[in-house]
Amino acid sequence: MGKVPWITIVGIGEDGPSGLTCASREALESAEIIMGPKRHLDLIGNTTTQQIEWPVPFLDGIDVLRGLEGRNVVVLASGDPFWFGAGRAISTAFKRDEWRALPVPSVFSLAASRLGWPIEDTLCIGLHAAPLARMRPHLAPGLRAIVLLRDGVAVPDLAIYLASLGFDGSALTVCEALGGPRERITIFSVAEARKGGFQHPVCVAVEIAGNGVIVPLASGRPDDLFETDGVMTKRPVRALTLSALAPRAGETLWDIGGGSGTIAVEWALAHPTCSASVIEQRADRVALIRANADAFGLNRITIVQGAAMDVLDGLPAPDAVFIGGGLTAPLLKRIAKLPAGTRIVANAVTLEAEALLTQAHADHGGDLLRIEIARATPLGQKRGWTSAYPVVQWSVTL
Repeated sequence: MGKVPWITIVGIGEDGPSGLTCASREALESAEIIMGPKRHLDLIGNTTTQQIEWPVPFLDGIDVLRGLEGRNVVVLASGDPFWFGAGRAISTAFKRDEWRALPVPSVFSLAASRLGWPIEDTLCIGLHAAPLARMRPHLAPGLRAIVLLRDGVAVPDLAIYLASLGFDGSALTVCEALGGPRERITIFSVAEARKGGFQHPVCVAVEIAGNGVIVPLASGRPDDLFETDGVMTKRPVRALTLSALAPRAGETLWDIGGGSGTIAVEWALAHPTCSASVIEQRADRVALIRANADAFGLNRITIVQGAAMDVLDGLPAPDAVFIGGGLTAPLLKRIAKLPAGTRIVANAVTLEAEALLTQAHADHGGDLLRIEIARATPLGQKRGWTSAYPVVQWSVTL
């Protein structure tokens, strides 16, 4: 027989103990300690079992829980602990044989069942501890989303955010205390929802409508979606660069010479598990990169200020590397020592940088591409072609 877990994560809804499964009730009855947020402890009421309130910030509770090892501990969590719940933090901090989870229906399931929305066709997103901008890449007319929010005040914040992006025609179904005696479900326009007056716990089912700018799903997103000081990889070259980098789920990028951070942002947008480390020397551009990452709610982009050769050794190992600035022979030599299978893409505009890539291609193989782009612009009363500086791109898999 395997080791008996000493942590039991019990999902609980607004209906309190009456909605628990038999296994969850048995876990509570046999527990030596019950630990959870005050709201969840209030749902089960006073017990003869010792109760410990989970502290704020949330991660502080992990250390408290670790100090209870050897005791039979029940941790109370909302609904399904592994759908934007406490399960992630606990399963990350403790070994698999130290915990078990007993879920009840999640808020997403309850909201979908009240509205008749198939969950597989609905965006389910937890924003109780994340910025509203996390929704930005998904916003398009016709989208249905169920959004978990931190409190009632966040509902008008969501309405204001949608209006600011031009999606003020959206309908918001505000769901308060789903599954419990205080349950209330009300449909509001964006303008009505801005008035507030909502009670925690709350989620909002949103049907997006309006004339806001839609973020394309393909790489090479419009330049005007990003803040820049003029130094950025422009859309056509960015699309070719992302194609060469070929992001895959769970991968990490080194973006060296980040500029405005557009390559890292588009890499992170490729999949929810993609992450990037951006290296940039200038403080003003570090601020630009952060602004562009924040505009899409991306917390998977780490920005490191400094010279690449000084900071690379402290970064997580990459699956792909993009060199968009600061190209030098020592840097190429350092990158070439990365493990086999690492994908390298480097862009050059100057003759000196082009010479370095030509030599790298001779030494390591791969593809060498010259990108020449011209745009139609006014020429007197007619039009002519205005050429951008050609870009030489070297790409290789080590």
